[in-house]
Amino acid sequence: MDEVPARGLSHMFVTLFLYCFAGSMVVPSSTDVTMAVLCPGKDKCSLAIYLSGAQQVIVGLGSLVVMPMLGNLSDIYGRKIMLTIPITLSIIPLMVLACSMTKYYFYAYYVLKTLIAMATQGSVSFLAFAYVADIVQERRRASVFGIVSGIAFVSAVLGNFSARFLSTSTAFQVAAAISVISLVYMRLFLRESLVNNSICLNKSTETECLLQKVPAKKWLLFKNMFSLEDSISLLRTSPPFLKAAVIVFFYNVSEFGLYDSLMYCLKAQFHFNKDQFADLLIISGIAGSISQLIIMPVFSPFMGERKMLSIGLFFTFAHILLYSVAWAPWVPYVAAMMCVVSVFALPCLRSIASKLTGPDEQGRAQGCITGISSFAGIVAPFAFTPLTALFLAGNSPFYFPGFSIFCAAIAAMIALILSMMIRPAPATNSSVNSSDPAQPLV
Repeated sequence: MDEVPARGLSHMFVTLFLYCFAGSMVVPSSTDVTMAVLCPGKDKCSLAIYLSGAQQVIVGLGSLVVMPMLGNLSDIYGRKIMLTIPITLSIIPLMVLACSMTKYYFYAYYVLKTLIAMATQGSVSFLAFAYVADIVQERRRASVFGIVSGIAFVSAVLGNFSARFLSTSTAFQVAAAISVISLVYMRLFLRESLVNNSICLNKSTETECLLQKVPAKKWLLFKNMFSLEDSISLLRTSPPFLKAAVIVFFYNVSEFGLYDSLMYCLKAQFHFNKDQFADLLIISGIAGSISQLIIMPVFSPFMGERKMLSIGLFFTFAHILLYSVAWAPWVPYVAAMMCVVSVFALPCLRSIASKLTGPDEQGRAQGCITGISSFAGIVAPFAFTPLTALFLAGNSPFYFPGFSIFCAAIAAMIALILSMMIRPAPATNSSVNSSDPAQPLV
């Protein structure tokens, strides 16, 4: 591995770690904050469930348009410039609750979080995947994609662990400060990855290189911004990519269905609070970290993404199913441990999508995948929010508090069945001899 690309990857990893660490610090407290404002002193609150579902729908609608646009623009202007936008915006809602947690501050936080999440939810991760695809050869891409996911899991573990020792208000204050640090670090140290592209070989600086790639006419730039049509074209013209996209959709429906319902179900059934939520996230985070940083880099080179994808989806189905039938407070912890295998799915899907597109379309491809994930985030609340509220309200047709989670497991099963039909990704033009200076350097 050459020194310059290796240094670029390390700075990307640090940026991603700091950003995810800040975000994960406040996750265990979010349910308690919402319940305390909307339904003080209660363990069940249909209003909070519906409000969270509405937020997810709005965020999904916005992300469906914004994510492909960010991906397209990152192919033109570079990953670093586009990373600046979501990292900067994510600081604002954290600072609101860092100032106060009274009712009006909460509503301001809710509105800002909803609007800003349209441009931030998933954007830093997919831009990190595109950054990796710029400088890593195909044969090593799945392993490095796994490391990217592993970094996110490690940051989540440490963030959730920190939440156990911080008060709710302090957690938001520290998270806001760390988000600022991640922004400053990224702007100071991260090197633009697109300078490795053949278009940039004869340019002396990153700025000169990126200016060369910007459309000369303003109307062309405006056209590039609205790239939902480009994503649809990509899906229509590449059947293998379409198959991968459908799997992404059902996988994310299952994930959104699980996490939209899980905390409310556990709070209603077993009276879980911030500390128990943090413990659960820490366990799944440790399992995911071990998987992505140790297990996946070892097995992916000889097993291939397709087999590992099917294995990951099978355990995704199994651990969601176990959550749905939890009969004692210790069962969710066992289900969380199964993340050691279930987390194979996402980096394998990202790697497959990366190999099905050319070297100048990585931002477009990863943005399209994230847009599809956002679409799943629109669909999931319509199905799972009413089910969660109904089966926790006490007037359900039959007793099954985790029925909405069970339905999420069915979506994971559909993704598993579809994954068994997908063929290995064909080699693209980027999969050539590493001695060619125009190709990825790692």
